[in-house]
Amino acid sequence: MTEQAPPAGTPDLAPQHGTSSGVRARAQARQGSRAPKAAVPVESADVIVVGAGPAGSTVGYYLATAGLDVLVLEKTRFPREKVCGDGLTPRAVKALAAMGVPIAEGDGWQRHRGLRIIGGGGRIELDWPDLSSYPGYGLVRARTDFDQMLARHAEKAGARILEQTPVDGPLVDERTGRITGVTTKDGQHFRAPLVVAADGNSSRLSVSMGLHKRTDRPLGVAVRTYYTSPRHKDEYLEAWLDLWDGRSLLPGYGWIFGMGDGTSNVGVGLLNTSTGFGEIDYRALLRKWLAAMPAEWGFTEENRTQPIRGAALPMGFNRTPHYTGGLLLAGDAGGMVNPFNGEGIAYAMESGELAARVITQALARPTTAGRERVLQTYPSQLKDAYGGYYTLGRVFVELIGKPSFMKFATKHGVKRPAVMRFTMKLLGNLTETRGGDAVDRLLNAVSKMTPAA
Repeated sequence: MTEQAPPAGTPDLAPQHGTSSGVRARAQARQGSRAPKAAVPVESADVIVVGAGPAGSTVGYYLATAGLDVLVLEKTRFPREKVCGDGLTPRAVKALAAMGVPIAEGDGWQRHRGLRIIGGGGRIELDWPDLSSYPGYGLVRARTDFDQMLARHAEKAGARILEQTPVDGPLVDERTGRITGVTTKDGQHFRAPLVVAADGNSSRLSVSMGLHKRTDRPLGVAVRTYYTSPRHKDEYLEAWLDLWDGRSLLPGYGWIFGMGDGTSNVGVGLLNTSTGFGEIDYRALLRKWLAAMPAEWGFTEENRTQPIRGAALPMGFNRTPHYTGGLLLAGDAGGMVNPFNGEGIAYAMESGELAARVITQALARPTTAGRERVLQTYPSQLKDAYGGYYTLGRVFVELIGKPSFMKFATKHGVKRPAVMRFTMKLLGNLTETRGGDAVDRLLNAVSKMTPAA
């Protein structure tokens, strides 16, 4: 059966293969000056990606390796700060390995064996599960370095990355409402048949296209800083479940992640299911929690090396649809943070790869109608990958928002290794994709049977 031609007025989605010389020249000029410039001629590409974080750089890498002309627009200049725990689980390690990123310890990574969980009077160390689907170790690397490394890796693959290029809004076809490119704050126009929003939690591009955050999805808040500490070489990521606000046990955890460079990343993360979520002073909570730590760990003001910074964690698909009118959402822009544990980097990279695969297949179709059919599969592929699991995560978030449940879970769970190994696989979304043990089969079956909303 042959594909039908699109109706008159439908925009052409064929790859444009724009030239890069003018773009590169202006990029180099912008590195030394932020003065406003007059409007310049329109530049084009096959795909424009807004944001060069883990999602955007991953999209750029995979599109470039597929031979497409991809232009990634980053509003800041590398290296740049991002609020994060800096800890990568085996899911993220797998994503890095798939891209060919050097991840040996000699390449600047701090390797860790698993999690140390403290709470309810108990303490347990759990190694990451030994699976064929995922490596049995995690990594730590500061986001100031991590994001820059991913961006440069995408550039080596052929992606064009323009730093200090803040996107101001979309270019929209008035007849169809379809996005056809973006404008920047200094008046430049960039056009492409497809645009990827990978511009983080606030995703101004998504909002400008009418895609707002969903209020029926969980939201987290994290604050963190760094301290000079003798614990910087810890082989485990450490999570403390005893976070108290007065007499109430809060739904969240405190963390201590050794950076391997003489410092530890220390922070707290909370969910919006807690009572008085918007009224909590998170920085004060962090200081109060650290005040109870052993003095020899060094978590004191005189040892603090960075400001205390905070960020929102958009969880469980809190912005949808993930594709509409030429715009695809990836990573935090699409609310893909894991509700169980607050992990975002792995899902940013995985969704970035998935978006790139869909785009590559779409642009290989000979007609606009055929390309659009492929693009429409992106949201359903995301739901197949994460939908049921995220639904379970939303149920989990509601449960731990009840102080009585949180107290019971920490008191009776941490002291039971079998329970905690099960919990580790559940919260980390780390199961064999095929086969596996009884726990893997149970968790996979439950995730598949749970409706993806």
